Amino acid sequence: MENKKETEPVKHINRIIFFIYASLFIFYSNGLAAFPSHEYTLSGKTMGTFYTIKFITSKKTSMSLWKARVDKRLKDINKRLSMFDPKSELSLFNRHKIGTPIKVSSDFYTNLLTAKKLYELTKGSWDGTLKPLVDLWGFGTKKRMLQIPEEDKINLALSKTGFHHIVFYEKQKILKARNITLDLGSIAKGYGVDALAQLFTSSGIGDVLVEIGGELAGSGLNKKGNPWSVGISKPDTQFSNQKLYKIVQLNNNAIATSGNYRNFFEINKKTFSHIIDPKTGFPVDNSIASVSVISKDCIFADGLATALMVIDLQNALDLVNRLEDTECLIIQKKATKFISHTSDNFDRFIKN
Repeated sequence: MENKKETEPVKHINRIIFFIYASLFIFYSNGLAAFPSHEYTLSGKTMGTFYTIKFITSKKTSMSLWKARVDKRLKDINKRLSMFDPKSELSLFNRHKIGTPIKVSSDFYTNLLTAKKLYELTKGSWDGTLKPLVDLWGFGTKKRMLQIPEEDKINLALSKTGFHHIVFYEKQKILKARNITLDLGSIAKGYGVDALAQLFTSSGIGDVLVEIGGELAGSGLNKKGNPWSVGISKPDTQFSNQKLYKIVQLNNNAIATSGNYRNFFEINKKTFSHIIDPKTGFPVDNSIASVSVISKDCIFADGLATALMVIDLQNALDLVNRLEDTECLIIQKKATKFISHTSDNFDRFIKN
């Protein structure tokens, strides 16, 4: 009897200890209870604009370390893709001898592969070799024209374009078959967004929203456990009159917007957009005010949004409807009203 009385308290104590350990296991495995998740924000300058990153983690986080990692990654990308740095990889390629293969970096090659895909998919409506035309119309680094360029000058500039003059080889080697000037500005921000999102997710931070100059990618969920909500601005020429047109939700998706309502000029009361039609050499002349594209990769969404500004409305919608994991919102301006046109499944991204 004495042994039984001695063992029962021991069993009781063991049960208590087991309960404590079980509770601690649940407590710590939960993560949120042991180490509450926090939302952090990083911001800075890049590519002539600004970036903002929001991320959520329960891990101990050094913001200065993350800021340094982000800025280094962006600096590396600029070294590859900048049109304004004469020592960038892109600038070196533009000066490289015609007909001679050159091996390029992984960043540069990835952009070129997406550029090739966009060029072929849009049948030339996206073209990354339009710099002679962009400069001619005054939207590049040169002084803006005060009159419409002469036809022979437009034709001459057109003869110096064509992404198909870039030849691809294995092992990241390319060459240019003609004296063209490559400009990846219409996809560079999107690539930067993808690169930063990958930087965080590969480090175990799956809940992150990255934005560079209005192009965004959202992975995971926000601090409320919902998909990231981002706004699409109403196309308006006044920066002070920014109004939201739609709010969409991103969860492992990206969104990019292109428009002709900010960067333009007027000659004899006629408006000329900065978006050039690669086939005519003239700025696009249609009623499309802006295009927003949602896709898996921001680099692709970025370039496609630009191309859809050039393609006529119905063909643009038909093109997107044929693509997987890609949707679009096209905002058309008629008189003083804006009219929405969406691809078949765009509405599933709209926040109710």
